[in-house]
Amino acid sequence: MDVTRREFLSATGGGLLGAAMFGKALDALAATGEGLVRPVGPGSKYLPKIKAAFVRRKEEYGMRWPGQIYDGKTAMENYTRQIKSTAENLGIEVDLRPLPIYSLEEADKWVAEAKAQKPDGLFLVVHDRQDHSWPSAVKATDSGIPTVLFTPLGTSFTTNTESLAHRDGVFICATDDFSQAAYGMKMLKAGARLREMRFIVLQGTERKDTRLEKLGTRLRYLPAQTFLDKYNQTPVSDEIKRITATYIKHAARISMATEQDVINGVKSLVVARSILEAEEGDGITMDCLGALGKTKVSLPCISWSRMNDCGVPAACEADLGACVTHALVQSLFDRPGFQQDPVPETVKDCLIGSHCCCPTRLNGFSQTPEPYSITPHHGMRDATVVPVWKPGQRMTSADIILEGDKVEMIISSGTVIQNMAVPPAGGCVVAIMVKLDGVSDMLDYPGFHQIFFYGDFKKELKQYCQLFGIRPQVI
Repeated sequence: MDVTRREFLSATGGGLLGAAMFGKALDALAATGEGLVRPVGPGSKYLPKIKAAFVRRKEEYGMRWPGQIYDGKTAMENYTRQIKSTAENLGIEVDLRPLPIYSLEEADKWVAEAKAQKPDGLFLVVHDRQDHSWPSAVKATDSGIPTVLFTPLGTSFTTNTESLAHRDGVFICATDDFSQAAYGMKMLKAGARLREMRFIVLQGTERKDTRLEKLGTRLRYLPAQTFLDKYNQTPVSDEIKRITATYIKHAARISMATEQDVINGVKSLVVARSILEAEEGDGITMDCLGALGKTKVSLPCISWSRMNDCGVPAACEADLGACVTHALVQSLFDRPGFQQDPVPETVKDCLIGSHCCCPTRLNGFSQTPEPYSITPHHGMRDATVVPVWKPGQRMTSADIILEGDKVEMIISSGTVIQNMAVPPAGGCVVAIMVKLDGVSDMLDYPGFHQIFFYGDFKKELKQYCQLFGIRPQVI
């Protein structure tokens, strides 16, 4: 039965019941292990390393801040537990100095050791406002290693932080709330993973290995024909049939797409997975329209949607900026994003993100997927899933711009307004209208293939940019 999206949402109480019902589809796949894809490249095998220490005076605090009223010993024990538990949860290695740094000479030695060891980041708990503590923090930030400074209440004035506030390579957490410091550790992990991971790029006719300037991300180019050859050699297995049946069974609506269309799309998932495994990839992208547009081979829209749901960055159209933006969003916020073509809407002063490939686990990898329908790609071929975004949901748009050795990130936040119906409208079949905060004219909104994702994370992305020397363009 073909019903409209409005009828579907009305029947499911605005989509909440629908999310519970239709989310079971991909949860069922996860339970069986079928259709799962995992990163298998150097990024997935790399263990990020952080060098950490406390810094304070050796003597009693006395009258000077944080003052004798502050129980520094107990606080150090508490923060040590949180550093170690955060590292364990994140899957990173922390080399925590057993005793605090008690002098500038010790700070010099610690920083020299860090430069020799080349960790992925420094984490310094500034546990004193006096004497050598902040000069030691400056030495850490001068090391050239991304540095997170955690300064609880009583250990800093603005006069201590102002000289470092806007310096590249540093993130200052001036708070008693350790969750921000934990996010700092997560940023260090994300930067290391982005540097070490390998994207498989199916484009052109040449096989070669290279890296992105500045970010360091590995790229392994394979001829686009590789995908075509493997697709034509891959039989329709029982796994492909079962994954197809699950998608169809739990779809809110199937419109103009046949079972064979879905089988063809799911077959692309198996092909892409085999390429990732053979080439040790952590993510994938393909010149899909150029490589497959004139063939009868299915475009990999369902495949890419599923891989992003599994935490494997999969970008459309061999867009390298979209590759690393997908990867960063997944690493920092534990959820996939939607790569889209930006379309201005001049009556409502909104931006419509339009594409034919969108993940369903928009709330997070471990959360219930959004309800979806199945429909053809906008070229009236193949099949793709069209998730229903929640109107009123806060969202973020991110777009990493790669220009030689310079990297920028365009960042906005806003609210989901509605899911556009395509058809009767034209364009790509996933079309999400958003109202961006403080932006009234969308006709010249910068960038392309921006990643839309759930949650308001404009502040956190700006912090990541500062820590890793990326120029933020906050719109």
